[in-house]
Amino acid sequence: MERKRIEVRWHGRGGQGAVTAAMVLAEAAYYDGYKGVTSAPFFGAECRGAPVIATTPYGRQPIRTFSLVEYPDVVVVLDESLLRVVDVTAGMRPDGLVLINTPKAPESVRLNAPVNVATTNATHWAREAELIVAESVLFNTSILGGFARATGMVTMASIEKALGLHFKRDALDRNIRGARLAYEGTV
Repeated sequence: MERKRIEVRWHGRGGQGAVTAAMVLAEAAYYDGYKGVTSAPFFGAECRGAPVIATTPYGRQPIRTFSLVEYPDVVVVLDESLLRVVDVTAGMRPDGLVLINTPKAPESVRLNAPVNVATTNATHWAREAELIVAESVLFNTSILGGFARATGMVTMASIEKALGLHFKRDALDRNIRGARLAYEGTV
């Protein structure tokens, strides 16, 4: 996808880290040479488990508008159960890509629009990387590796550098490992 501006929309549930993942992706895009990067959350009912949207528009030129993404090139779905309650393909471009956190193969996923589908079991990779806090698996950073693999729009090196802004020492090592495993496991 070669566009002046790439628009990414994240779908997750409150507490899953969609907002953090959107921000880390913006930082990684900046490290990859994109001059215009931004990230914005959108909250409905602000409670754990409620559907949440975050967006990450970025481009080679500065971005002068800061509204939410309406016509995404890429949609990242952190929680597969959202596919039953949210039309994640709404507004998607015909050549768009939906990346879903699921153990399923892309061809077994049914969506409301004919778009490209990639899958990665970010939850599994995060568990394998020991990204567990208070018995919750933290897979939002792992799926960033899947994003890098599925889109080719950012490099793993930039994702790792951006993760370094948010985590230190052992936590950084585990987050990088989860992202690398998701990168390798993305279909």
